[in-house]
Amino acid sequence: MSTTSEHAGQAALSICEALLLALNDRELLPEHEIVGILRDAAATHENAVGTELETERHRAVADLINAIIAGGNSVRRL
Repeated sequence: MSTTSEHAGQAALSICEALLLALNDRELLPEHEIVGILRDAAATHENAVGTELETERHRAVADLINAIIAGGNSVRRL
């Protein structure tokens, strides 16, 4: 992945995380809904098909999303 693509991916992740936190802080979405969104996103990548390289990349994305869920990064847990 190029440096530009890496930066774009990091920016997108930061923006999405900030949006999820804001939705939770404003009580527009409860924690379980946010976790559900993340689980759906991970499942999409876990079930993606393609070449071996594409599948490997999708698996890495799913692993990252699952790590975010496990770490609680996108919700402020009390």
